[in-house]
Amino acid sequence: MKKILQVGAPVTLAAGTAVVSALLYQYAFRRADQSAEETPLPPDSPYYAADQWFLQAPKEKWQLNPDDPSQQIQAFYLPAARPSKKAVIMSHGYKGQARKMAASAQLFWADGYNVLMPDNRSHGGSAGKYINFGLLDRMDYLDWINKVIARLGPDCEIVLFGISMGGATVMMVSGEELPPQVKAIIEDCGYSSVEEELTYQMRSQFHLPKWPFWPIVSGINRITMGWSLADSVTSIGQLKKNTRPIFFIHGAEDKFVPTYMCIDCFNATHAPKDMWIVPGADHASSFATAPSEYTARVKRFLSQYVPSETSAS
Repeated sequence: MKKILQVGAPVTLAAGTAVVSALLYQYAFRRADQSAEETPLPPDSPYYAADQWFLQAPKEKWQLNPDDPSQQIQAFYLPAARPSKKAVIMSHGYKGQARKMAASAQLFWADGYNVLMPDNRSHGGSAGKYINFGLLDRMDYLDWINKVIARLGPDCEIVLFGISMGGATVMMVSGEELPPQVKAIIEDCGYSSVEEELTYQMRSQFHLPKWPFWPIVSGINRITMGWSLADSVTSIGQLKKNTRPIFFIHGAEDKFVPTYMCIDCFNATHAPKDMWIVPGADHASSFATAPSEYTARVKRFLSQYVPSETSAS
């Protein structure tokens, strides 16, 4: 009996660890219920007016991989009110969708930008069962960039903008070979790496250590999606290769993507850069916390690097 217990205890522990890791993977990686993504905003939401603007704005639906339903990705293109060579490509947050970027889109559109708002893989109207945290999405953004250039011409000026997971996505795009039309990048509260963010969440939400759970979660992802999280690119790694001017924005009270990650990302790049840690702002709430200053700082940053952008007043 003693020998059985000696053998059984490690087996039970290993089985329990595997079960918990599988539950963690499903919790973090499975896409949000699509019906929940389409829930309308209540009128008392600070983003209600922007959401209504987005719903009513003239827009076109663009696609990547239109002939492959399993890889089909959609985006909404909102032409500028007047002919313009400026364009912004936006990247939304975790379990979000293009529509949830309405307030940021309206900020750029009011400044004369054409706006492209993708639904990233496994979000909104795009295909996919599992979220890739920007690791695959970053390559889709190269295709979106080329589609904008094809639409506006080789003399266009493109800005990449992302919030939360979208912020990490545009940081990961920054390390790829970008065409000269990409003039600047703005990232708001993105994480330094998928591993750093998810293991932080394991500790803060579930009080679980990195080991042994993270290697098992990474292994599940290899089986499910065909690639290991341990071998994936990181925001910091890509920023080391970045040459584009980049503006880092982060809430001082962010408890979801801790503020130290912004500082680590800022320090990783040698490109022209600026950083604003927003007092009193928690995760993805910097614009809602200080909308006028947010708008002015974004415009002031872009006026240095986008030739047709005017200086902030």
